[in-house]
Amino acid sequence: MPAGKGFADLVFLPRKNSVKPAMIIELKWNSSAEGAIAQIKEKKYVKALEGYQGERILLAGINYNKKSKKHSCKIAEADLPERV
Repeated sequence: MPAGKGFADLVFLPRKNSVKPAMIIELKWNSSAEGAIAQIKEKKYVKALEGYQGERILLAGINYNKKSKKHSCKIAEADLPERV
């Protein structure tokens, strides 16, 4: 999904009137989950959800380490975009 200064890997938007949060997921390879969250924030991927009327947006950074064959994940909550 085009967002801010790039493309978010995955974006989940709940149906209207749902209590579930929207979620932006950034996937990394041989990097870090924290770096993925930082990329979401730096490139302003949340701007793609300006029309979102829900209460929460979750950010998930997932990294896969090819050498160790392990993954790491970090979840954070984003500030909601400005509502007009």
